[in-house]
Amino acid sequence: MKQIVVLSGKGGTGKTALVAALAHLASERACTILVDADVDASNLELLLAPRQRETHDFAGGQVAVVDFDACTGCGLCQEVCRFEAISIRSGGVNDGVCTIDPIACEGCASCFYRCPDRAIHMDERVSGRWFLSDTRFGPLLHAQLFAAQENSGKLVTLVKQQAREVGLAEGRDYLIIDGPPGIGCPAIAACSGADLALLVAEPTLAGVHDLERVLATVEHFGVTTLVCINKHDVNVARAAEIERYCTSRGVEVVGRIPFDTVVTEAMVQGRAVTEYTDGPVSSGMKTIWDKIK
Repeated sequence: MKQIVVLSGKGGTGKTALVAALAHLASERACTILVDADVDASNLELLLAPRQRETHDFAGGQVAVVDFDACTGCGLCQEVCRFEAISIRSGGVNDGVCTIDPIACEGCASCFYRCPDRAIHMDERVSGRWFLSDTRFGPLLHAQLFAAQENSGKLVTLVKQQAREVGLAEGRDYLIIDGPPGIGCPAIAACSGADLALLVAEPTLAGVHDLERVLATVEHFGVTTLVCINKHDVNVARAAEIERYCTSRGVEVVGRIPFDTVVTEAMVQGRAVTEYTDGPVSSGMKTIWDKIK
């Protein structure tokens, strides 16, 4: 099973629309499994109308909890807390004992190790959920990271691992990953272990810079890389600049997708653009898939 990840140096370059098209084209002759690795803002499901098969909680960290019966209110835990998450109760129930604000707590466990009375323990914090769903193009693994929660890279790794297990069990040919934008932990988790990375660039003033930063990240992990330019006809000069940069780095530009409002129309209808129309955009995406294969 081959793993293909679609990435970009910034958000809004058209990755999700392209992934939906690739999933549609791949499903015509092969068995695919899909991953939406943008767990902070998952939106591939908007185009694929998934039917949830499984739902699982994701524990992305820990939070400190006080046992009020064992706490003597010595205040040592408050002294070592760097996040001001611990305070001493005054008045009412449990007067004089320590209390921990679960929102301010970062789960560092300093208070747990410092408490002489063993009155603090660490509980798993449910930070999100991940799902196994069915779509018209094959199974989809996607996730939701709760607001203000961390460890999105860990959640991406988990979702990819589950997708690989399902894909191997069902004999899938391709694992296509809709990657998160940028070069942070989620993007690193999405590209690690991939057989091919398709980088989406835009002909903007910062287009080469955006491409350069994500290309450096992908090359660090030794992943074979291809580039496509979305909306290339909006700024021909900048598109040519991106192509010259790719040539200088020995990276092949496998596609040039023109600007067309039909992409938005397809999204509104919840369709991949390649199943919605046979126009220039679909032709450009078909060329990209032919070269990827």
